[in-house]
Amino acid sequence: MVGDAAPQFDQHTCCGVVQEATYRAREKREQKTKQPWIVRKLAVGIAVGILAYATYVYIGRFCVPMITRARGALGSRSMGIGFLVVFCIFAMMTYWSYLKVILTPPGFAKDHVSPSPEPQPSTTARFDDSWEEGMGGFQYEGASYSADEPPQNTPQPPAAASHDVEKRNGGVMRANGSTHPVENAQIEDNPNTGDLDAIPPVAAAKAAIDPTLDAAAPAHPRSVPEVDGPSRPSNPPRVKSESSRAGTSAPKRRPPTTPVLLPEYRYCYKEKFVKPLRAHHCRSCGTCILRFDHHCPWIGQCVGALNHRFFYIFCEWAAVLCIWIFATLLAQNVKAGNSLNPYDSPDGQQIAVIALAGLFMMFTLAMIGSHTRMIMFNQTTVEHLGVQRMKERERAILGNAFAWYQISEKRRVRKEWDEEWGELGREGNLWWLGSYRANWESVMGSSVYEWFLPIGKAPTNGVEFRTNPRFDEQGRWRPRREWPEGLR
Repeated sequence: MVGDAAPQFDQHTCCGVVQEATYRAREKREQKTKQPWIVRKLAVGIAVGILAYATYVYIGRFCVPMITRARGALGSRSMGIGFLVVFCIFAMMTYWSYLKVILTPPGFAKDHVSPSPEPQPSTTARFDDSWEEGMGGFQYEGASYSADEPPQNTPQPPAAASHDVEKRNGGVMRANGSTHPVENAQIEDNPNTGDLDAIPPVAAAKAAIDPTLDAAAPAHPRSVPEVDGPSRPSNPPRVKSESSRAGTSAPKRRPPTTPVLLPEYRYCYKEKFVKPLRAHHCRSCGTCILRFDHHCPWIGQCVGALNHRFFYIFCEWAAVLCIWIFATLLAQNVKAGNSLNPYDSPDGQQIAVIALAGLFMMFTLAMIGSHTRMIMFNQTTVEHLGVQRMKERERAILGNAFAWYQISEKRRVRKEWDEEWGELGREGNLWWLGSYRANWESVMGSSVYEWFLPIGKAPTNGVEFRTNPRFDEQGRWRPRREWPEGLR
């Protein structure tokens, strides 16, 4: 961590180079602080400039010459009028929705909760990493810690062995070969959650064991409180167990058993309060955001509970506007170039706007596609990436248990997992409301016009959320046999 002696990595191996790069990147991110206001709003000015420039070129250099029948016009007068009317409608909706999303705050946790002392660790808190059984490497025993029974220290392995353990597990190692629990502020305030891509914060289960390992529960990344006491000892290298190719039984799905809904897992060490459900701390904004999705520089703030609907609507209209500009400008310029009497040269500014429209068309369509899927599953970007990471781990488990050509066996095991636990994105989603329609309406509203018009307010206050009854009251995924009778 920052302030400690930098670990030594083997520069003669690819793994050593990758480990060092990972350590340096994490160290740099941990030093990241709240961005100045001008930096956060810079991209907003750029976006406004692009919109203004595209409007000028489309109207002034494309439509007006057609309407006035000027020499070099790319179409008839009636075509120019029609293009202008349609463009003005799409542009007005884009400007309106953009203004709405940049002026609507995402929702701040500090407006709903008061500062409080750090919650005491619950005696039910259990850190269990057995769900990664079968992935190879070193295995740590799952341990249960209570407030009055700290873990017992045991002799540490040799420094070289400890170094190998940390390298194989993707950990960051101290100069003395030991690891220490990190402050929750460095875990739940993962710096990537303040960036556009919104990489999920490190989950509690693995962070409590080795704070530099990445692990995420299905659809609910969480933070972990500080654990005072000596570092956990490592076990000798384990041999492949039942999940190995030589084994006789199939690997088992073992979801994390961390009680993510308990207050100690939602405490923000930056702002000194227990965060509401699904809230996360954004380093770029320097505060906790309700139902944090991601920090978007194009709107100069985070996308959260109160402005997620307006962000989606803006992407809709921006995509429509970009498609219209791209299609009409490109078609008329190509038509003019193929005519019998082509003009001397195309308008360079129209070509530039065609390129800009094409670029932002692809970007906004990708955003619409990804956010449509996440809203249908009632997931934020952070929660969605947590599910994806667990899927990757399960693929690694199956890859370790079966050969690459044993596709049917992998499908059979995955089907058995789903029969026992349910699917990761639905039954294994803490915030699944029972149907795609219910999930959609929880973000976009129940009226169809609310899905396209930037009016009204968000359908949620960002504080209260209904949980999936397939999870217990502490947020742990239960097997199908423990579900309510009507859901099995």
